[in-house]
Amino acid sequence: MHFRFILILKRFRLSRRMALSLLMVAAAQVARPQSQPPPSMKISLDEAIRLAIEHNHALKAARTQIQQSRAQEISAAIRPNPVFDYDDLFVPLTPHDFNSTNLNQITEFDVGLSYTWERGHKRQARIRAARDQTAVTQSQVSNNERSLSFNVGQQFIGILLAKSNLEFAKQDLKSFQETVDISAARYKAGGISEGDLLKIKLQLLQFQTDVSSAELNLVQALASLRSQLGYDTVPGNYDVVGDLSYVPLHGNRDDMQVTALGLRPDLRAAIQGVTAAESQHRLAVANGKRDPTTTLDYTHVTGINSASFIFNMEIPIFNRNQGEIARTHYAITQSQESKIAAQETVMTDVTTAYEAAKEGDSVVRLYESGYLKQAQDSRDISEYAYKRGAASLLDFLDAERSYRATQLAYRQALATYMLALEQLREAVGTMNLP
Repeated sequence: MHFRFILILKRFRLSRRMALSLLMVAAAQVARPQSQPPPSMKISLDEAIRLAIEHNHALKAARTQIQQSRAQEISAAIRPNPVFDYDDLFVPLTPHDFNSTNLNQITEFDVGLSYTWERGHKRQARIRAARDQTAVTQSQVSNNERSLSFNVGQQFIGILLAKSNLEFAKQDLKSFQETVDISAARYKAGGISEGDLLKIKLQLLQFQTDVSSAELNLVQALASLRSQLGYDTVPGNYDVVGDLSYVPLHGNRDDMQVTALGLRPDLRAAIQGVTAAESQHRLAVANGKRDPTTTLDYTHVTGINSASFIFNMEIPIFNRNQGEIARTHYAITQSQESKIAAQETVMTDVTTAYEAAKEGDSVVRLYESGYLKQAQDSRDISEYAYKRGAASLLDFLDAERSYRATQLAYRQALATYMLALEQLREAVGTMNLP
């Protein structure tokens, strides 16, 4: 009996140990930070632009305007319908008079077919005007694609900048955390004062805040790009591939302006708008021509069968469509002025974007010419001297702030330069700059 009691007690203790072990494992699993799931899709800039052009809903809505314009071409090519008319007169109402003799001798009925003949080549003018308008619409939709490509590039570069800043913030936080640990050890050894240790710990808050801000900026940038691509196109945990990189700008402004004058879809739409306005004027002139209507009738009256040919046409005394003719004439002048304005806009856009890219190129070159290395060396020297008691805390913190500000400014300058290149591509109208 005593042996059985000891065995039960050992089993109870063993169960408590197992339960305690299980609780400790579960607590460790809860306390362990949950890792983010790996991105299920990574896209490059070219893939992002392609997805946006294929799936952006605003662009899809704009493309329906082309289909609507082509439907207008079908309507413009439709010829007038012929008109069938029939009448039956003097039909007897009393039953005893309703017989074949009275119907043949008394009643009258007419069967006719009328058709309006269009003069002045109206149908051809309508077809040409509709086709010219379709061409303008296609160029306008192409211009929407150009703007969308720039917006996608802008959002994509924003993501690259956010990722670069986040990576730098994490590295800087890790490096400064080591400094905090060393400073704590020096404080315990009496090497620094408590006030200096507190200043270093307070400075650590700035690094932690930088990481949180960079994470938020990255999430917002990814969401902005996803809205351009379409939420159904990419999953929520997608990512992008690429880095902030410096690519020297080649080509001169004059060549890019010439290229833009031949490629910009908004300028092409303005040029086609002149042609469309001229087509509308020709259509207005054609509509000023009056159309004759011919009618062929078969008539049966008092037992006699006969045929009639009728011709009628409106006399153009007052209404000769002169108001619409004058309006479309002025519309030609308007479209010509719009074309000139579009040309000047293209030249200005290329000049502005080219100079911005050149300026960004100069700024990036300045950073890479030695300022980045100087900021890094200054920080490393100050950190080395501070850890060995040869430099003051203020000197070290000042060098740390200068290094961080220089690095962030360089990344911002690099992103600005890449964005200026995207702006230049949009201004020229091509992804491949000359």
